[in-house]
Amino acid sequence: MNAPFKPDAPPEWNLADLYVGRDDPRIETDLAAAKAANDELASLEGMFLEARKEPQRLGVLLDRGIGLYEQATNGLWSVGAYAALAASVARDDPAWAKFEGDLRARSSQVAAESLFFTLELNQLEDGEIAAALKAYPEAARWAPWLRRVRLSRPHELSPELERFIVDKAPAVANWVRLYDETLAKLTAQAEGKAGAETLTLPEALNRLSDPSVERRKAAADGLAKALSERASTQALVLNTLAFEKQVEDRWRRYDHPAQSRHLANEVDADAVDALEQAVVEAYPRLSHRYYALKAKVMGRDSLDYWDRNAPLTAAAPRAYAWDEAKGMVLESFQDLAPKFADAARVFFDRPWIDARPRPGKQSGAFAHPVTADRHPFVFLNYMGERRDVLTLAHELGHAVHQTLCAPLGTLLADTPLTLAETASIFGEGLVFDRLLAEATPEDRKGLLAGKIEDGLNTVVRQIAFHRFERRFHEARAEGELSPDQIGGLWLEVMGESLGPAVKLNEGYERYWAYVSHFCHAPFYVYAYAFGDLLVRGLMEKRREDPAKFAPLYEDLLAAGGTRTYVEALAPFGLNPRDKAFWAAGCSQLERLVDEFEALV
Repeated sequence: MNAPFKPDAPPEWNLADLYVGRDDPRIETDLAAAKAANDELASLEGMFLEARKEPQRLGVLLDRGIGLYEQATNGLWSVGAYAALAASVARDDPAWAKFEGDLRARSSQVAAESLFFTLELNQLEDGEIAAALKAYPEAARWAPWLRRVRLSRPHELSPELERFIVDKAPAVANWVRLYDETLAKLTAQAEGKAGAETLTLPEALNRLSDPSVERRKAAADGLAKALSERASTQALVLNTLAFEKQVEDRWRRYDHPAQSRHLANEVDADAVDALEQAVVEAYPRLSHRYYALKAKVMGRDSLDYWDRNAPLTAAAPRAYAWDEAKGMVLESFQDLAPKFADAARVFFDRPWIDARPRPGKQSGAFAHPVTADRHPFVFLNYMGERRDVLTLAHELGHAVHQTLCAPLGTLLADTPLTLAETASIFGEGLVFDRLLAEATPEDRKGLLAGKIEDGLNTVVRQIAFHRFERRFHEARAEGELSPDQIGGLWLEVMGESLGPAVKLNEGYERYWAYVSHFCHAPFYVYAYAFGDLLVRGLMEKRREDPAKFAPLYEDLLAAGGTRTYVEALAPFGLNPRDKAFWAAGCSQLERLVDEFEALV
C-alpha cells in the first residue's frame, strides 16, 4: 500500500509502484531483464532474412522477436520513467540529475543491442511480411507496429551509424538537461509597492493571469529580466540541438526539419500544411478580433502582452479548491460514460498525481504512460485557477486514454501525437461545458473569454510556435543564431498571430527561452492545434447523438496506436485531410467570439 496523502490539498505522488528509491534493487533487476530479452533477441539476428521465403517460419520469428523487443522496452521504459518522474520534482537536486543521466546512458547501451532488429525487418519486402502474418495468424496483431516501423525505412542508416547515434544520445540529452535545470533554477523578481517578490517560473507565468495589472506587469518585467540573463544559455542549447538535428536529418535524407516528426505522427506534410494555412487565414477572425474586443472591454486602446490572459475585471478570479476541481472533472467524465470516470477516479484514490507546486519542481504538466504493464502518473502545478481545473482535466484525459489502450501492450498502445491529444482536449471540453452550464449570466462572459483564450492558446499560439520553429530551423541551416536574432523571429511570428491590438513590449523578445517544447520535442506543437480542432469535430458529433458517440469514442481511445488518424476518425464521418475540416474547427472557435461580442 502506498503512503496516504492529504485529500484536501493538491497531492504529491508516491512512485513506490515503480521503485522506492535510487537504490531499489528492482532497478537492477529490471535492467538485467531488459538486457536478457535483448540478448535473446540478438540471438535471432539474421534469421528473419533467412526465413523471408518461408512465410510460416518468418511469422513465428516475427511474433517471438517483437515480443522480446516489447519485453526489453518495458524494462527500459520503466526505469527511465522512474528517473524522469523523480527528477521532474527535484530539478534542484544534483543527486537526481546524476541518477537520471547515468540511467539514461546505461539504458541507451542496453537498447543499442537490439538496433539490428528494426533494420533487419526493414530489409524484408512488404509482400514477405504480409505472407508471414497470414501464414502465422498469432503474429498478425503486430501489423500496425510493423507498419509504423516501416515508415522509417527510406531514412535508415547503416547498423554502425545507427549504433553511433544511440551511443551519443545521452550526450545530446544532457543539453536538454541543461535547458531544464536552467529554467528550474530561474527566479523572477517582481517589484511591487511592498518590495520585491521572488517568483519561480510557474509562479511568474501564473501571475500573468492576475487581476491586478500592476502585479501582471511586475511579473512580466521580472520574468523578462530573468530570461534575458539566461538567454545566451538557452540560445546555445537550441542552436546546438538544431545543428545536431540538421546533421542527422541530412544523413537520413529528410527533405525538411519537420519530416521526422510527421513520420512519427503518421501524418503527411500536406495535412499539416492545410492545418497551418486554415489557422493562419483565420488569424484576423480569431485572435486579432478577440484581442481588440478584450481591449475594448478593459477600456484600453490596446493590450500589453501581459494582459493577454488577464481576467476581464480587477475582481479576484474564482478560486477552485483541489477537491472541487476533482469533483468537476469526475462528474464531467461521468456524463460522457461511467467507464471514463471510473478510470480517472483511480488516480485520485491512489497517489498517482503530483499537483503541489514547490521549489525545484519543473513547470508544465503531463501524463506519463510509463509502460502498458504499469500505470500512468499525472504531473501539474495546481494553483487553484480555472485554467488549472482544465489542465487537470486535460492530463487526466491523457491518463484515461493511456489506461484504456494499455491492454494492447506497450508497443501497440503507443499513440501518435496527432491522436494522443484527442482525449486530453476532449476532457477539457467536457469540464468547460459543465462550467458554462452552471455559470450566472455575469460569469458567462468571463468563462467565454477564458475558453476563447484557451482555444487561441491551443490553436493560434501553437501554430505560431510551429511557424517560429520552422523559421528558426531554416535560419539555423545558414549558421548559429544569436539570442537577439532568435528574439527577432519570435516577435515576427507572435506579432502576426496576436495582431495589432497586442503590444509586444520590451522584454517580450526573450519569452521564447521558456518554451520547453522547442528543446524537448522539435515540431511537437502543431499536434496541440491538430488535436484541438479535431476534438471540436468530435464534440459536434457528440452533440448530434450522445448515445451513439460514447462507444465509438471509447473504441477510438482503446485502439491506441493501431490506427492512423484517418482510420480512427472514419467511423465519425470526419476527414482531416480536407482543409475544410480544419476551417470548420476554426469556425466553431469563431462562433464563441461571436457570442462573446454579443455580451460586451
